[in-house]
Amino acid sequence: MKHAPLFLGFALVVAAVPGSGRAAESAAPAAAHAGHEAAPALPTGERKILYYRNAMGLPDTSPVPKKDGMGMDYVPVYEDEVAGVAPGTVRISPDKVQKLGVRTEAAALRPLARTVRALGTVQPIEQNEVVVAPKFDAWIEILHVNTTGQPVTRGQSLMEVYSPALVLAQEEYLLASGGAVPGLAEGALQKLRNLDVPEDEIAALRKRGKASHTISVRSPITGVVTERKAIKGMRFMAGEQLFSLADLSKVWVLADVFEQDVSLVAVGQTARVMLNAFPGQTFTGTVTMIHPTMTAENRTVKVHLELPNPTGALRPAMSATVELAAPVAASPVLAVPDSAVLDTGSRQVVLVERGEGQFEPRPVRLGVKADGYVQVLDGVTAGEKVVIRANFLIDAESNLRAALGGFSAKP
Repeated sequence: MKHAPLFLGFALVVAAVPGSGRAAESAAPAAAHAGHEAAPALPTGERKILYYRNAMGLPDTSPVPKKDGMGMDYVPVYEDEVAGVAPGTVRISPDKVQKLGVRTEAAALRPLARTVRALGTVQPIEQNEVVVAPKFDAWIEILHVNTTGQPVTRGQSLMEVYSPALVLAQEEYLLASGGAVPGLAEGALQKLRNLDVPEDEIAALRKRGKASHTISVRSPITGVVTERKAIKGMRFMAGEQLFSLADLSKVWVLADVFEQDVSLVAVGQTARVMLNAFPGQTFTGTVTMIHPTMTAENRTVKVHLELPNPTGALRPAMSATVELAAPVAASPVLAVPDSAVLDTGSRQVVLVERGEGQFEPRPVRLGVKADGYVQVLDGVTAGEKVVIRANFLIDAESNLRAALGGFSAKP
């Protein structure tokens, strides 16, 4: 009786074993299934990271993730991104290209000319200015031209003057013309000519046979009176300046060209001239002289441009704006639009299109700039397309960071 409970317990255990075996058998697959869900296998085709590059485009890479000095994460570079493309080339999707508004233009040989701009004023041409200063003492009896600015023509009488010396010279010529002394008439005639007596006055003297009380003083050029000192009734001395005249059929524009642009200006160049008095009109002038000295106050050099002025519309002292197209190279040079250059301050980079959605940041060495283009001395070749516009290029300081950040490949 004492062993009955033990036997019963053993029997119960044995009876339970078969059931327990079946439960274990049924639980094993479940456990295996649960284990499969907890640790899934790695998918095939995972992208392999080759290295990590600096997000700013600096020549620095790392085999492990890291941050730069500004706290920006290094960008992973995948194996499929560099397969078959140049090192450093980044790829973006076509829809992102369109969204960013990317435009490209091929580097090409082109003549470069810089536009030199300067301010100036209209002035009479100095060689076309004359003064009227008679060679004898006289009194002004009749004044025909009595207004400054009055136009005159060559040979027009400015005034009628009485000169005792001229009257005496006429009488001497008339006496010598009688032929009493050989050669005397020629000497008396030459005296009248030396006193600037007009030839028609001398012819009238021969015909009249009598000395004239007054002689006409005439204009030596066609132009305008720029200054008048003659007054009716006044007495003047020989050599005294009575009129200043200027021929304005051609005029100068005296332009103040800044020191850094003087080397681009040469005699014979043509220039566009715009005057405040005639908005919308453009006049063409030619460089005729470059001053050998510089104005120290504003660091400019005077440049003379000659303009035709047949109608007299260009008046002295008018203000003008001058534009000269100055070639910066003797022959066409390889150039790209200046908007294509991303300048970090220490280096210059352009983004070269390597294929659809592929852009290679490439350092370049630059030359002169002119009219929206910049000469490329090294880095690209003719025909290669460079990015010239994208709406994320905000300013010169952030161009490189924005460009390389925007074109970074995303895993």
